[in-house]
Amino acid sequence: MDKKILADYIDAMELIKETEEDIKRLRKRRKTIIQTNVKGSNPNFPYQEQHFRLAGTTFSYQDDKNLRLEEKFLEQRKENAEKIKRRVEEWLLTVPIRMQRIIKYKIFEEMTWEQAAAKIGRKATGDGIRKEFERFMEKI
Repeated sequence: MDKKILADYIDAMELIKETEEDIKRLRKRRKTIIQTNVKGSNPNFPYQEQHFRLAGTTFSYQDDKNLRLEEKFLEQRKENAEKIKRRVEEWLLTVPIRMQRIIKYKIFEEMTWEQAAAKIGRKATGDGIRKEFERFMEKI
């Protein structure tokens, strides 16, 4: 496990969110229904005026096929990002708790070293936890 995987974790989390939004947009597009009113008359005598309401989607069978294919690709992208997320979370369980907190504050929440030290407490300094993090990352 290297430091790059921590950055990949952040990207994976964002990608999951973005992909879920894209999937919602696709599904909403598929459910879009257009309605209109039409009037006409009986073709035989007596010619009586009638009103009809028509409803339907704005895309064809081919469009629907393309939307389903695109949704499938989005689901695969989301699944791959979730694999990265799980891999990092499993790795984090093997890391000492203090280091988990440092990684959480510095890498995932993008705090400065001083802000992370303040969150950690116990007279921790920004330089101290930075060095602790660097030594830990050199070991792995």
